[in-house]
Amino acid sequence: MLPAFFRQHSRLVLGFLILTFPVLLVTSESLTSNNDIETWLPEKAPVRQVYDGFKDRFGAEELVLVGLPGEDTTEAVDEELVEAVCKRIESLPEIRVCWSPYRLMSIMDDLGVERDEARKRLEGLSATRGPDGLVGIAALLSAEGLTDRAATVQAVREQLSYCQLEDSQLAGAPVIVSELDRLGSRENNKQFFLVTLAVCLVLLYWTLRDWKLTFGILGVTIWSVNLTLATLYWTGQEMNFILGALPIMVMVFSLAISVHLVHYSRHAMDGPDPLATALKLAWKPCCLATLTTSIGLASLVVSDIGPVRQFGLAGALGSIVALVTGLTVVPALLTLFPPKPVGSEVGLLEASRGESLASRIVGRSGLVTALTLLLIVAAGFGVPRLQTRIDPVDFLPAEGRVRQDAERIEEGLTSTTTLEAVIDFGTQGLPFVAKLDKVRHIEEQIRKHDGVRHTMSLAELFPVEMPEDTFETLALLKRARSHRGGGDYISDGERLWRISVRLNDGSADGRRRVFDELVVATAGMPIEWTGISPLLDHAQAQIFTGFWESFLTAFVIITVVMIVSLRSWTTGLVAMIPNLTPILLVFGILGWSGWYVDIGMMMSGSIALGIAVDGTFHFLIHYHQRRRDGVARHGASREALERTGPPILQAAIVAATGMLALTLSPFLPTMRFGLLTAAMLVTALLGDLVLLPALLSLWSRDDRSAGRTDQTRRRRTPHGQRRPHFVAIEEHAAKTGSEHSDTGSIRGSREERRSSIPA
Repeated sequence: MLPAFFRQHSRLVLGFLILTFPVLLVTSESLTSNNDIETWLPEKAPVRQVYDGFKDRFGAEELVLVGLPGEDTTEAVDEELVEAVCKRIESLPEIRVCWSPYRLMSIMDDLGVERDEARKRLEGLSATRGPDGLVGIAALLSAEGLTDRAATVQAVREQLSYCQLEDSQLAGAPVIVSELDRLGSRENNKQFFLVTLAVCLVLLYWTLRDWKLTFGILGVTIWSVNLTLATLYWTGQEMNFILGALPIMVMVFSLAISVHLVHYSRHAMDGPDPLATALKLAWKPCCLATLTTSIGLASLVVSDIGPVRQFGLAGALGSIVALVTGLTVVPALLTLFPPKPVGSEVGLLEASRGESLASRIVGRSGLVTALTLLLIVAAGFGVPRLQTRIDPVDFLPAEGRVRQDAERIEEGLTSTTTLEAVIDFGTQGLPFVAKLDKVRHIEEQIRKHDGVRHTMSLAELFPVEMPEDTFETLALLKRARSHRGGGDYISDGERLWRISVRLNDGSADGRRRVFDELVVATAGMPIEWTGISPLLDHAQAQIFTGFWESFLTAFVIITVVMIVSLRSWTTGLVAMIPNLTPILLVFGILGWSGWYVDIGMMMSGSIALGIAVDGTFHFLIHYHQRRRDGVARHGASREALERTGPPILQAAIVAATGMLALTLSPFLPTMRFGLLTAAMLVTALLGDLVLLPALLSLWSRDDRSAGRTDQTRRRRTPHGQRRPHFVAIEEHAAKTGSEHSDTGSIRGSREERRSSIPA
């Protein structure tokens, strides 16, 4: 029915794609990016609830930190210029308040702190001296500024440009987020996607040897990518720097299905209905591979990290779109542009003389299995050594201005890595001065830690010795309340006091160590610790554990699907062993080498499982069919490898080479994702084309003689062309004495068939 439909309506199908493509393209281009750091933080964890409570009481922690030339530099800015810059930045609707060291010193002076003492307190916080000294301006974002961080950062840069301070350094979460949005946007990655398409175009032609079919398949792939992105837009989703690789994922899935379908069609060209034969051979392995790939990706919904769940669902959607377009549109292309039949050329896994590579793998199955498993196990011991790290600054290119500015401010001004200590005085009726002394004492204890660079609290604005006269103290407090900014450090009617702690070491290990030690050091004090840093550390642990939990869940479900689809416990279990090859090899090597794995690299593991299963199903479907035809395990494994090996190899080469084009991206997550996925595509070949055939050929010594005899027969026509599959089955049945129908199917009872299928 389907072949007849495509023969009559192929042009209609392709016309529908051409007409709908502009709509899909415009819709997909409308997707917005959101790389807000908080979207990567756990949503339901207790640490997130504590942080949300902190934000409700003290406001958002986000600020733009501006570094101006310091007092001891040749081009130092004076106090009046700094104040002028503050006023211009503060006039922006996106900025709530702007602080400079001179403003803080003015408040301290009004509250009785000597200027030298004020300078000392602010040293290393908002101002530094020396030849590389900087003066820091902290611009705290308003609610309007938080809604569009990129516009806020751009507005601040424009004000600095107006003041002829274009070379000033900018740092802070909004600056990093806006840069991530720019680097991870579709506009910035479009050039690398085009490079990937160009590479795939060349490789597809190398595989198909037909320009019309090559351009047609590539066009279908682009349509599938835009349909996936348009669906995300219609469902109200946003892009992020991980989903920036989604178009490449869909491209890989689409090209793999197309290459397999074309391969089946080429081998059936001498039959009565090549398209019907190709669809009959392709639909089951393609559907099963898509099902298992979708399961592997959808299993990520168990994560507590929003973008991880989004990645899983979007990837599953992309695999389904690739399947639908591959089985409903590519056949229309094959009808209009029939592929060339398989000629007399010799493939990599076959040979016209001597022993084929497939025969060598199967014939030496014991040695091949032992060596391959030894390599995989040795690499796999490195997996427990893996460590994750989520540091947004690491995602930026080293030569980029934003990263250099962040490092300059980190070294010359202050650390942007902070912890927040919230002191709760409860319902105690302590006077303000008593609370001030208590906060100052706790702050001194915190400052003693070697990992603490600086602290800031409301106590820093007051003199150490408060006036003894009560009226003077009241007048001092009245002046203090008249100044802005007190709400940033006290809340709930002076019940909650905040101490902002800046750390020396901003690395993941450093901040985790300081956090743990400070929690122990302040045990027994009425302190609750929070901030972005603890959330990032918690997110790292959640991503790591959540990934492996979802991977194991998907592995179990896919194993069940494999067993049910193949109707064999042993074959299903054995077939899942090679699917671990990409994970154990690639991640194991990363673990042994001591590389930190970021979130993009971790997400590529789900793709690896789908990639490996895709080739496994194509191999096993053919292998199982030959076993049902009565072929011995040794011969069935060799024939399946010779038949399905070339398209599996070709699809992997096309996809892996295309993924390598992403390594040209300056956006490190995209570059790492492309490199790691390409590595997994290649290592999946080791599992599908080496380990799996060897495993299925073990313990079949009694079949070897039959396999060698059958190997010497070259199944080719006198004109050098491969015989159709149904002819090979018919001749094999005649040789074994089985009865066949006109279509080449083996007659006999169902019980005899089942008994002839060894596990």
